[in-house]
Amino acid sequence: MAAAAVVAPQAEASESWYLALLGFAEHFRTSSPPKIRLCVHCLQAVFQFKPPQRIEARTHLQLGSVLYHHTKNSELARQHLEKAWFISQQIPQFEDVKFEAASLLSELYCRENSVDSAKPLLRKAIQISQQTPYWHCRLLFQLAQLHTLEKDLVSACDLLGVGAEYARVVGSEYTRGITLEPRQESSPTDHLPGDRRPSPIWHAQALFLLSKGMLLLMERKLQEVHPLLTLCGQIVENWQGNPIQKESLRVFFLVLQVTHYLDAGQVKSVKPCLKQLQQCIQTISTLHDDEILPSNPADLFHWLPKEHMCVLVYLVTVMHSMQAGYLEKAQKYTDKALMQLEKLKMLDSSPILSSFQVILLEHIIMCRLVTGHKATALQEISQVCQLCQQSPRLFSNHAAQLHTLLGLYCISVNCMDNAEAQFTTALRLTTHQELWTFIVTNLASVYIREGNRHQELYSLLERINPDHNFPVSSHCLRAAAFYIRGLFSFFQGRYNEAKRFLRETLKMSNAEDLNRLTACSLVLLGHIFYVLGNHRVRM
Repeated sequence: MAAAAVVAPQAEASESWYLALLGFAEHFRTSSPPKIRLCVHCLQAVFQFKPPQRIEARTHLQLGSVLYHHTKNSELARQHLEKAWFISQQIPQFEDVKFEAASLLSELYCRENSVDSAKPLLRKAIQISQQTPYWHCRLLFQLAQLHTLEKDLVSACDLLGVGAEYARVVGSEYTRGITLEPRQESSPTDHLPGDRRPSPIWHAQALFLLSKGMLLLMERKLQEVHPLLTLCGQIVENWQGNPIQKESLRVFFLVLQVTHYLDAGQVKSVKPCLKQLQQCIQTISTLHDDEILPSNPADLFHWLPKEHMCVLVYLVTVMHSMQAGYLEKAQKYTDKALMQLEKLKMLDSSPILSSFQVILLEHIIMCRLVTGHKATALQEISQVCQLCQQSPRLFSNHAAQLHTLLGLYCISVNCMDNAEAQFTTALRLTTHQELWTFIVTNLASVYIREGNRHQELYSLLERINPDHNFPVSSHCLRAAAFYIRGLFSFFQGRYNEAKRFLRETLKMSNAEDLNRLTACSLVLLGHIFYVLGNHRVRM
């Protein structure tokens, strides 16, 4: 609100009573602790003076913003924001209030599960904002984010494509790929999320394209992803301008590359990209933000704050370490990331931080189970449950993973019936092919250990047959499927068949440094050779 008073148009600044009330409201809002009730009273007092439309609309926006961010009175916040949106549309050259009201109001509608109200509002705002590049891009991203949350990735990709073309027309390369997760500022009426003022041209286009690449990866449309990422890489490398902005784009680009490799289970192939990513984040941490405004308003975007990017790089490093079997390294980077997250969450309520925390805990729980720290793993599963209960969307997105972790815990304490129940529930909840394959592989191991579930086991093994029609492209999961078949053949006493499957596992594991699978395969092969009396055989 201080920003609103300082940058108010001349017609508003000339009203001394208005500036006085704004000053009092800002004083109460920034008090320690904040005195929100008094802040709201000061803003409401503005209407007693029967202000002109500009002041009336701006005050409704400020009230709606304060109520939305600092209270649970969603109904009153909605009323003020709807009035701000309605009045501002009647005022020429009043874009900052008009589009901020539309943006915030659509957020509120989504929080109240009124998505059907948010969509037409954003579409109208997008339609009338084409002469305001910053807001046009911002609103396109917001609607794309809404479609993404609804898992309508086709519509989200279409919108990002529109944004990339618009960014090209207005001459901005940066906005051709901004993240769909906006940055939150300390004051609800200060500059909008992600407003870091980098330098002009090129930036916006890259952000739109990178975001589209992210969604295409989620859809597994790899034939479309590869040329898009190649184009993004060229744009990032050739872009000349603000160093932080360029490195931020490079981080986004490298994160997509690294996660693409990890999804494919290519632990060895990803190492060069991961090393570049780690070097890039070190470079960013040494750079200082500047406040130079770009000449192009469509370039007023920033992907993620530096602190969030650091946590994200820790996270993908943990993911790599777990797949590669570097458990001590996974523990080390998890501890660093969780410590950073604790500090950030004291000052920042961004939902992406909770997502990072849950994913980190999911990986470290698997690490605990592998290393035999079962009680700690159970405590951390409880922690994930508590985090997910704070957000319905987070719970919905991670319910299958939670049941999978409980299933893995049940295996570790030899409760096979409970493990089966948890995995069956997880399969019912997930639509993610890689997670589905991971669950089926572990459920097959449960049936093998039970020893009397042959019909169900044969059915599962047929669905994850690594020799043909394997459901996913993951190198790691396919190697694991060969191992499960080798394990089953071993228990059936079909040792030659078991050796074939296990040697295939070894070949694939060695190709991508899947150390845990390599170790398990060697142990089982050694046992087979011992049973067969081949004590001197070399593998």
